[in-house]
Amino acid sequence: MSKAGATLPLFDLFDYEGEIICGVDEAGRGPLAGPVMAAAVILDPARPIAGLRDSKKLTEQKRDLLALEIKQYALAWAVAECSEQEIDELNILQASMLAMRRAVEALKIVPTLALIDGNRCPVMAIRSEAIVKGDDKVAAISAASILAKTARDLALAKLHEIYPQYALDQHKGYPTALHLERLREHGVSAIHRKSYAPVRALLNI
Repeated sequence: MSKAGATLPLFDLFDYEGEIICGVDEAGRGPLAGPVMAAAVILDPARPIAGLRDSKKLTEQKRDLLALEIKQYALAWAVAECSEQEIDELNILQASMLAMRRAVEALKIVPTLALIDGNRCPVMAIRSEAIVKGDDKVAAISAASILAKTARDLALAKLHEIYPQYALDQHKGYPTALHLERLREHGVSAIHRKSYAPVRALLNI
């Protein structure tokens, strides 16, 4: 794993020699609509991927290209989600944790350690460690960040085809002025997170 992380000098993976490490990250905590997605990735130390970093710092085109490389060269990868209904039932933090656990459990190779982006870890059968800003420090987490983001963007593109009135293709479900305007105009749909304040306010009118 040290080879894959060699271009990210802020975090030293040599301390984890011998571990089967998966990087884990999520995408979509902030939006008012759509699922929250998570990804888990086990990189191949013999096939490092250049250009990995926090998905938010990459262009959409670069993310898409890197996502293809990750899926081709990683030893294992998986993407999972929690639905809008689960987010409303559990709250977004717990739903994000559950999506991350699902992604790790879906890997075809069982890791010995999960490195999680952020400051807390989901409850899992394997050891885990949280790394703040890990998506810009650890290559495997960066890879997971990219897969989670591209998977969520694809999910929202498909939802846009079903609900074109909300312009999901433009804001990806985030609470932009356009999204809030369309919400007021068309009302709350089945894919909106009813526990989120802007959506809940419209239900209470």
